[in-house]
Amino acid sequence: MNFFLRLLTWWNGSTLGTQIFTARKGVKVGEDDQGNVFYTTRDGKRRWVVYNGEIEASRVSPDWHGWLHFTWDETPSEKPLAHKPWEKPHQENLTGSALAYAPAGSLRQPQPVARKDYEAWQPE
Repeated sequence: MNFFLRLLTWWNGSTLGTQIFTARKGVKVGEDDQGNVFYTTRDGKRRWVVYNGEIEASRVSPDWHGWLHFTWDETPSEKPLAHKPWEKPHQENLTGSALAYAPAGSLRQPQPVARKDYEAWQPE
């Protein structure tokens, strides 16, 4: 059963086809702090990532994202990008998770705040 999942589904990790392609033509160029592994072909025309765990594009840091999309040629492990002191560390997209942002007054807050500045409309 695991063989068929790897053969036919991409959301359970890299597919069997990706693993074969990576083994035949891939050259490992680096790894990020989340354990995602980045590859390129020997001629440098293709770049890809094999995710460690859940396949979620927002888990790739901006440094590696730029390399994946040919914005720069050097990998972040070869030439790290300069970061400003006010920059926050990279965080994946938390939408749909329990850690997603919920503003004050949201129904998703554990204790919704009672609003005194709002009166619901009632039809006559």
